[in-house]
Amino acid sequence: MSFFQSFKLAIQSIMKSKVRAFLTMLGIIIGVGAVTVIVGLGNGMKNYITESFESMGTNLINVNIQGRGASRTISVDDMYALVEENPELLSYVSPSVGVSGTVKIGSEEIKTTSVSGISEDYMKIASSELTGGRFIQYVDVLRRQQVCVVGSYIAKTYYSGNAVGETLKVNGTSFTIVGVLKEEAKSEKGSSDDVIYIPYTNAAKMSWTGTISSFVFSGADPETIDKAVTTIKEALYKVYKSYDYFSVVSMSEMLDSFMTEVNVMVIILGAIAAISLLVGGIGIMNIMLVSVTERTREIGIRKSLGAKQKDILGQFVIEAATTSALGGIIGILFGFLLCSIGTSIISALAQESITVAPSFGSVLGAFSVSVAIGVVFGFLPARKAARLNPIDALRYD
Repeated sequence: MSFFQSFKLAIQSIMKSKVRAFLTMLGIIIGVGAVTVIVGLGNGMKNYITESFESMGTNLINVNIQGRGASRTISVDDMYALVEENPELLSYVSPSVGVSGTVKIGSEEIKTTSVSGISEDYMKIASSELTGGRFIQYVDVLRRQQVCVVGSYIAKTYYSGNAVGETLKVNGTSFTIVGVLKEEAKSEKGSSDDVIYIPYTNAAKMSWTGTISSFVFSGADPETIDKAVTTIKEALYKVYKSYDYFSVVSMSEMLDSFMTEVNVMVIILGAIAAISLLVGGIGIMNIMLVSVTERTREIGIRKSLGAKQKDILGQFVIEAATTSALGGIIGILFGFLLCSIGTSIISALAQESITVAPSFGSVLGAFSVSVAIGVVFGFLPARKAARLNPIDALRYD
């Protein structure tokens, strides 16, 4: 018997008992659908993380210094000198000083806005753009001038888009707004548009310690970021004589770390969802054993007419694989439906554009696994059918 004849008989058998066939496929449908959604969610998260890091710049390098007492220190000038000495690896550097406290605009006190002290090169490092005014300049840093640049959220929410020339207070100190940054994150509260940048010299004076311990570098070439990180580490090691007193992390390293975590999570969740496929395979084996019992006389007649063991074996294996494959196809369609619904729900709840979309490889893999499960779990009932004695089969009532 040819494959197509066996396949035709399998379809006929499934169509005779549609409800039973559907219930048999249910475990496969749920398992394949769940795996499709989980892989799609993982792809969506990875795309979102990649886009977020690319918007910040994968060539950024963050340096944080814990320090080792007054005897071993590194200054801002030392960091600028490091850039000048390695132009093929590093382009710019900016101190980064976080300011904790309160922001006051008019009579309203704001708690979500982040305030950072930076240098005139930070705009180039972060690839930021302005919609009005100017960015912080070298003279502002040198003279500790009380000027600031605000994000689009601040400008739109509190100044109706006309923020340049207005003032605000940070920890009681008045700052004049000289520039407004271009919108980057939908101008939402707490986003990267809800920021205030002041000269780092002012920020250091306002901080408790008065020291500068964080720096942001931009690499000259994304291909040489690892070498740039090594160069910075070596320079800091010469000062502190230990790697325990500072950390140097590139955005590309952080991206790789996030991707690894997402992949591990997807694998674990996918493995849990795959248990449904195992349950579905057991269901197929159970129904096929019942089918062999119900069709014992049919098997006896076919054997008496010259059918060989391999023909009977092939027929039942193909029938099990067909049932499982149909369940896999329905499961894939079900998974795509859930992906579409999931994308809408995530966009509505998280207000972020995360597309839940499985890859072609994952869909093909899910379908292949569903067919393989049908073959594996259908083999035992098929072998039982193939080994039936034709005389005993004909006598079966």
